[in-house]
Amino acid sequence: MKERVAVIGAGTMGRGIAQTTALAGFPTTLCDVSRPALDAALASICKAVEKGIEKAKLPADARQRIDERLRLEPDLGGAARGAQWVIEAVPEAIELKQRVLAQAAEYADPSCVLASNTSSLSITGLAAALPRPERVIGLHFFNPVPVMELIEIVSGLQTAESTVAAAAEFARALGKQPIVVKDSPGFATSRLGIVLALEAIRMVEAGVASPEDIDQAMALGYRHPMGPLRLTDLVGLDVRLAIAEHLHREIGEQFRPPPLLRALVRAGHLGRKTGRGFFLYPEA
Repeated sequence: MKERVAVIGAGTMGRGIAQTTALAGFPTTLCDVSRPALDAALASICKAVEKGIEKAKLPADARQRIDERLRLEPDLGGAARGAQWVIEAVPEAIELKQRVLAQAAEYADPSCVLASNTSSLSITGLAAALPRPERVIGLHFFNPVPVMELIEIVSGLQTAESTVAAAAEFARALGKQPIVVKDSPGFATSRLGIVLALEAIRMVEAGVASPEDIDQAMALGYRHPMGPLRLTDLVGLDVRLAIAEHLHREIGEQFRPPPLLRALVRAGHLGRKTGRGFFLYPEA
């Protein structure tokens, strides 16, 4: 039997991770303090899986796998009890992540790997306040998790090589391609991606081109599957802003958030999840 997985946080990333681990055969518990959030996550997962079956992108028994292997749990202790993998996908606040992982560690299997889905926070700093820091690692998934092939494995200063090896094996068992990076602000992917996104936003600010044309430039000229502004809408403008602020503090001026990004976040235009960002999403 495959190892037990506890996913903490039922937002977009958490539900995507839980769907992926359950479909890969891992008994999975999705945890969130909000029961409505859990119910919404399950409805979203089932809808996505059924759509995948209809389009022949998932096997016919995919819904049965979800029913058999995915459990919802509002209590963190109940979710983590006996788990060999705990993956947190809560908001990007290091104190919150530390608190969630520390509590989960009290109930998880003694050999459990404590993983963070953070896209920018220090794994070394996160591990410093946790038991068994050698078992703490970054598992940075990408949105939408069931579709995106990459997992960025982030090794902190305290992370054991055996933990890195186990994480790479786990990623491959999920059907993903892992890359391994050392703990550094923004790692590899966020650091590169945020530079492109911020410059695209500055171009909109300066009236260089429309959001549509900027995205077309990258899609057609550089073969990006999605332009940087639509990707920002998908990730969430609030998430992009938080990452940019962190990297600005840690690295330098090239990551200073543009005023337009701050203004849109203040206005509540956060992208797909609110129906409006750099583009409109009437279906939201």
